[in-house]
Amino acid sequence: MELAERPTMNSRSHADFELLDHKTCRSICDAVGERLQQSLRPETSLTSHLQHLLDEMRRREEENLH
Repeated sequence: MELAERPTMNSRSHADFELLDHKTCRSICDAVGERLQQSLRPETSLTSHLQHLLDEMRRREEENLH
């Protein structure tokens, strides 16, 4: 298949994506993120500093949700 014949992601108009409200988009992103976390689990444990930063990020995200 030649390059010009390949379908592209750009074939959809921007208006197609505007049909999803913020809550739906957020739910989809969260679900994709959870699946990626499950399938891409690190083989090694995180350093204590990195773990602290991740914990802080999660805490701030929780604060922003409430």
